[in-house]
Amino acid sequence: MNRILSLWQRCKDKPFGRRVFAFLVCRKAPYFSTIKPRFHVLEPWRAEVSMKKRRSVENHIGTVHAIAMCNLCELAAGTMMEASLPSAMRWLPKGMTVNYLRRAESDVTAFATMPAVGAGDARDVPVAVEVKDAHGAVVCSAIITMYVSPRKAAAK
Repeated sequence: MNRILSLWQRCKDKPFGRRVFAFLVCRKAPYFSTIKPRFHVLEPWRAEVSMKKRRSVENHIGTVHAIAMCNLCELAAGTMMEASLPSAMRWLPKGMTVNYLRRAESDVTAFATMPAVGAGDARDVPVAVEVKDAHGAVVCSAIITMYVSPRKAAAK
């Protein structure tokens, strides 16, 4: 089991464990702390991460800002990739195609999924992410292209 998945397994069922996990993820990638994420599921090839609708993520019409939802998508996809790939592989987001489908007037949750990826040659891997509101309506969808490649050998 890799480090992030192991950390999630240790934290998820403890009091405040999910908050501690989110804090540690945001320490590694500080920009994600702007959305104050909450992790619900993290397992190979699947992640669910939410954020509350609050003033700091709203736009001028009082709904969740589109870019805040992009951050949520990238966080869900990235942590899922980190938890899923074989240790011999690494990943880097290469691009994102986003569709804003309706106004997000409540808390939102991102659901990231992808097919299993094994070790091998460098390639682009699409990660699908749907963002749903509190009523289960899809408010945003994204395909994040991840560049997956073998890790470089450690220098001696």
